[in-house]
Amino acid sequence: MTILPDPAASQALLIGVHDYESLAALPAVERNLSGLTRAFTDPDLWGLPSAHCVALPQPPSAQDVLDTLSSVALRATDTLVVYYAGHGLIDPYSDELYLALPGSDQERLYSALPFEWVRRAILDPRIGARHKVVILDCCYSGRALLGGMSGTTQVADHALIDGTSLMAAAARTRKALSPPGEEFTAFTGELITALTEGIVDGPPLLDMQTLYRHVYTALAAKARPLPQQRNRNTGGLIALARNRAHPTHRRQAPPQPSPPVSTSPTPRMAPPPAPPVAPVPEAEVTSPAPSPDRTPDPRGEEHTQTPSPRQHPTPEAARTNGQRHSGSSASVRNRTIAVVSAALLVGGVSATLALLNGSHGESDGKSKGGVTEATYNAAVGHVLNPGDTRGGTLKFISTLDADSWDPQRSYYGFVWNFARYYTRQLVTYDPKSKGTELTPDLATTKARISNHGRTYTYTLRKGVTWEDGSPVTSEDIKYGIERLWAPDVISGGPAHLQQALDPDGTYRGPYKDTSATGLKAIGTPNPQTIVFKLPQANGDFEQMLAMMAGSPVKKGRDTKAKYGLRPFSSGPYTFRSYRPGKSLELVRNPHWKRSSDPIRQALPEKISVAITNNPNTVDAGLIAGDYHLALAPNKRGPLGRTGMLSDSDRKKNLDAPRSGLVRYAGFPQAVKPMDNVHCRLAVVHAADRRNLQTALGGTVAGGDLAPNLLPPGIKGADPAFDPYGVFKNGGGPNVTKAREELKACGRPDGFSTRIAVRNDRPPEVGAAEALQSALARIGIKAKVEQFDGPRASTIVGVPSEVRKRGYGIVITSWGADFPTGQTFWRPLVDSRSHPPSGDYNVAGVDSPAIDKLLAKAIAEPDPNKAGDAYAQINHKVAEDAYYLPFVYDKYVSWRSPRLTNVHVSAAYGGYDFARLGVSGT
Repeated sequence: MTILPDPAASQALLIGVHDYESLAALPAVERNLSGLTRAFTDPDLWGLPSAHCVALPQPPSAQDVLDTLSSVALRATDTLVVYYAGHGLIDPYSDELYLALPGSDQERLYSALPFEWVRRAILDPRIGARHKVVILDCCYSGRALLGGMSGTTQVADHALIDGTSLMAAAARTRKALSPPGEEFTAFTGELITALTEGIVDGPPLLDMQTLYRHVYTALAAKARPLPQQRNRNTGGLIALARNRAHPTHRRQAPPQPSPPVSTSPTPRMAPPPAPPVAPVPEAEVTSPAPSPDRTPDPRGEEHTQTPSPRQHPTPEAARTNGQRHSGSSASVRNRTIAVVSAALLVGGVSATLALLNGSHGESDGKSKGGVTEATYNAAVGHVLNPGDTRGGTLKFISTLDADSWDPQRSYYGFVWNFARYYTRQLVTYDPKSKGTELTPDLATTKARISNHGRTYTYTLRKGVTWEDGSPVTSEDIKYGIERLWAPDVISGGPAHLQQALDPDGTYRGPYKDTSATGLKAIGTPNPQTIVFKLPQANGDFEQMLAMMAGSPVKKGRDTKAKYGLRPFSSGPYTFRSYRPGKSLELVRNPHWKRSSDPIRQALPEKISVAITNNPNTVDAGLIAGDYHLALAPNKRGPLGRTGMLSDSDRKKNLDAPRSGLVRYAGFPQAVKPMDNVHCRLAVVHAADRRNLQTALGGTVAGGDLAPNLLPPGIKGADPAFDPYGVFKNGGGPNVTKAREELKACGRPDGFSTRIAVRNDRPPEVGAAEALQSALARIGIKAKVEQFDGPRASTIVGVPSEVRKRGYGIVITSWGADFPTGQTFWRPLVDSRSHPPSGDYNVAGVDSPAIDKLLAKAIAEPDPNKAGDAYAQINHKVAEDAYYLPFVYDKYVSWRSPRLTNVHVSAAYGGYDFARLGVSGT
């Protein structure tokens, strides 16, 4: 339970260095100390006595800092807060973080204070504080979360004892920011604002978890360096102030911030970027590889160690091998679902699993079509409350905003689902199908395929118009797709169409190539006809066109990077208003004709989205009936667990479908002894899937046991294919078989290896520890090493880095961008493509037989024949034990009883938004 620390028993030490002999001055740091002192000592906020809040500006030496820290810390029995602001320096040999003092410089690190010394001082057993908070506002401060690379990781873990929180202003490879002209540094300024002005929709007390999420979101919205946090057990619940914006504490006249004081630019803390015109991707936000589930896992917003629940920026923008290396993907339609669901029960697993176990089957509904009785999982496999009543406002609520509402920029699954309200594609997924069948949308029929599978021709449907009443033409579709070739302006979306139409990357995009021809691979002989000419056959090309990236854009309405703020509609609704990070409202498009659209029922009169940074607000709003469903599935907080899961009447409004994601471990063959298949099989048979499932969230939030790697829903998948006897053993280990494999690999007594896992994914860390315990039973000594999650693409996504670090096991996850084997298998097993970073083939699969099967399946126009090839790949992958599958991921979602036509779409991994209506009052 979150409580405000006793001011009389708490202490704060605020260390700041604003003037240096050899480094650039940081005048804002001096004001940081004053601002935090005012916030901590304000009786309306925390009320720390002045004598208990010690400011230490310009400490002359490390000894002065440590002596003062020791003196302050020994007086704290409740909570100890230690803050530092100034320059951060890096030891080039040990990679350790040093806190710069007035006389410090990079060439004389001995003149600076090693953060390790601060950590040890806080760990002094004489200190009786129950809770400890460390806040660092300096460059590279994220290194403090892991203890650096100098063998201090163990000390870092020891520091993370019960009730401890570390918050850093920047990632371990990033500089912090002191914007010229602003009163405070970027990070501390947002922290002080949150403390003094409060957080709207926040809880009564501002705990470390809430503060982190709010500061993260505020900085992300300004495209500034993003903070990181690591808590241990109750660390996230340590409060530093009452929430002045909460109704129970709100004052009539909130304090006004002081006027900004001009400062000069400082070369060490990076200069501020230009304000973005639209949400801009930030590489440090997510975990791009090897798993696309951020993200955001998750899962991004599911715990206190991760980025903001909004996951404001999309993951890294690099596109390689036709893949978007994104931390927010599973099946891209399921990507954000996967991101946010794994830790659904973190912080409440034991209390909630009993409620969920045994409640993950299909609905009891008898009808093969629609059902009217709301029961648990009623919308999985059925249409719940079928109806065609028009009117009302469909109300979404979310802890996530879109990465972008621009159809060519988004990579969030829930955005692809929602965007069908205002975008259309040539083909789309049939809403009446229980599977993932494609059906015509803007086109009159599916493609006429010729030239040995390399030419796709479509005729457009008559009567399709833009929101201004002008017709949607083939040129509009071509122009929309051409925008994908302008990554310097339109960044963030998937790259499958580029890979299929222009694999050599010769086209420069519509903003640079202003010729009448444009992209030569797309022809528009007349306004009603569009022809695609592929250099090589690809049986999934229509799947690519069904993605949001295939939407038309009217050239005269293209606002380039700003387009996501107000897209021009070709669907049944138009943008009425959008406030990024706060709200979105759509209203009917008066020029949309139901006769021209066989897909969208467009039942609601209006559609609104409320965006909040507080998951409890989402739960409360859903339970109270103020909103109908979550735009992006969010974790259930304490209110959700007690108010939804434990209440039998409310539980009937929950569904628990699969997300399309599979969670697994990869075995890098470049790291011995994982180059030996028998050593890999020893790990596979020793693993206890039941414990792995529990660590990932149980039978519902964690998912179903995965006997093989290929998840259900993809042609070629066979959930009954059980090469390792997972079902036969009830998910338990086969120790006898594991020992036999150890003998076969020449290591009868076991071996040593390292398990790599992202530090910002508690469920994955739990899975790594569960695997470690299971392997110990057969003599395999596996050390769990948590790496910097936001740097996944440059750590486990780079084979040479994996080899250097000795990672023999990598915990990760994956899902297809569209529901075929191409985007599932290609990143995991294709030996012909190895991007410089973000390589998902962590196992280093290099099999000519698999490459041949993959090429055959990709070129095959018959999905059933392609599925046969993908099934063969699955068998070969299992035979050589490149990967250890854990679970087929699932998540829990709430639906309002007022919704009509509620159905979980296999294509989008969530409720089919385009079918929904609202009834009643």
